[in-house]
Amino acid sequence: MNGNREIYDFYENGAEIGRLERGIGKLEAMRTKELLLRWLPNSCTIYDIGGGIGYYADWLAGMGHTVTMLELAPSAVEYAKKHQTAPFTTLVGDARKLDAFQDASADAVLLLGPLYHLLNREDRLQTLREAYRVLAPGGVLAAAGISAFSSLTWALTVYGLKNDFLDDPIYYHMVSGEVKTGAHHRPKEYPNFIAQAYFHRPEELAQEIRDTGFSVEGVFPLEGCAWLTPCFEEKWANPSSQQRLMEIIRLTENDPSLLGISPHFLCIAKK
Repeated sequence: MNGNREIYDFYENGAEIGRLERGIGKLEAMRTKELLLRWLPNSCTIYDIGGGIGYYADWLAGMGHTVTMLELAPSAVEYAKKHQTAPFTTLVGDARKLDAFQDASADAVLLLGPLYHLLNREDRLQTLREAYRVLAPGGVLAAAGISAFSSLTWALTVYGLKNDFLDDPIYYHMVSGEVKTGAHHRPKEYPNFIAQAYFHRPEELAQEIRDTGFSVEGVFPLEGCAWLTPCFEEKWANPSSQQRLMEIIRLTENDPSLLGISPHFLCIAKK
């Protein structure tokens, strides 16, 4: 299957709808917002590249930022338009070619999805070069990656409880490829898994960003080690337990030895 078509169909069919509002997606969303609030300037111009259904674009627009969201899948863009609670601009386009944006026109660029759907390193670097071009001097880049160990660690947390995926040679072959090469190829036997992707090691993501001229401020875990919590939903629903889980992630967010265990991480850089 053509990789680009697989990615397009995955998001065109609504894969992002509700993802950040269930399970550990809620933790990913809260931490992403926390880190963005820490680094974004006030009332700025933001380009949300690969913005999906507009989850973060809508939130940022509601805070008074001027937001333009660009997304590959037209149905996701249409969903974002229909579900706005604050006004922001929506565009269909490719993260590798930001022709709609002028040089040095943004205070911040978000790449919260594109880099992990580009298997080819040159495509990832081209996306980063475009982000660099449209950022004003001193502008902030927030770029997300998926850990090369994400499928493996998830399967271990449910091994023998909810499923035995690791005993399936097809699943294990997929995991082995991700750990060895970073390349994620979705088996036809698992049609609901994320589409073709590239899963980074944290230091690799940071280096790609440096290679395109950025100054890296840090790479931070999103779910961190907190997502490993048994009965996560129950603990997250309890305000005091939820706060403790967030405190644990903050406590360990600067420890590089734990970064790879986080399913997602966020690199913050400046032009």
